[in-house]
Amino acid sequence: MRRIVLGVLVAAAACGGPGEEAEVAGGETSATAAAPLDTTDVVATVLGFDGPEAVRFDPDQDVWFVASFGPGEGEPRDGDGYVSRMLAEGVVDSARFMTGTDAAPLHMPRGMVIKGDTLWVADVDGVHGFDRRDGRHLAFIDFRAHEPGFLNDIAAGPDGALYVTDTGRARVYRVAGAGGQPEIVADSLPAAPNGITWDAARDAFLLAPWGEGRVILSLTTAGRVDSVATVPALRFDGIERVPAGILVATQSDSSLWLVEAGGARRVVRTRGRPADIGYDARRGVVAVPYIALNRVDLWEVP
Repeated sequence: MRRIVLGVLVAAAACGGPGEEAEVAGGETSATAAAPLDTTDVVATVLGFDGPEAVRFDPDQDVWFVASFGPGEGEPRDGDGYVSRMLAEGVVDSARFMTGTDAAPLHMPRGMVIKGDTLWVADVDGVHGFDRRDGRHLAFIDFRAHEPGFLNDIAAGPDGALYVTDTGRARVYRVAGAGGQPEIVADSLPAAPNGITWDAARDAFLLAPWGEGRVILSLTTAGRVDSVATVPALRFDGIERVPAGILVATQSDSSLWLVEAGGARRVVRTRGRPADIGYDARRGVVAVPYIALNRVDLWEVP
């Protein structure tokens, strides 16, 4: 594959230097781990973000949304987070497409999900809603009454509700509609959930665990938890359902693992610690953000 490096000119953005691209976390986690696919390659590298933590593809507009912590010193409530809009091929056409308001500042945006014409974004104290077409801030759902530990990722269920992981408290919350209040749907989970995505084939959510957990979990809308598969890695972040199985990012060995019927195998060795990945089903492309590298890679995964 041809590798395209796109140097994006983003105002007030600190680009990652060449030396940062060599960052690799941890070592091998399993002697039986399969080698990455030979046909997998980077089709674009996009620089110029400020701590990009999550990506989400919008197939209707053929664009990516990239959530960045912002150019500050990493304070959890500095209000300088933003969401960029990036064309499918990896060109940023609006660096600060979505930002917070004085009443509802966007601090450290994390996981995102599209529901109707709204992009919902997890943040430190709650969930923001933005118009996915023009970037306007529409809503903020406050979670502070639950004293969240670390709101991390978000998914939409078939019941019309939003489901949000709390890695700090090993919980999942549900919000029934834009005007609804968060309620705990699963608490004291066996592993702290990080990434979340809906799996229609199982009629349940998939949860990627953080910390020492190695087991991908499923969670029904009624709150029932089951084990799906064990992956020989640690510190999972983003998780996506793809045609071949379940694709999950792990920071312990800087890789993407594919969970199939026959087990789990590593299919991509990333250039740094991958955060919350996204999937473009039309092209078979996975976007991988790296917080520490201020960049996003687009990988083609057959």
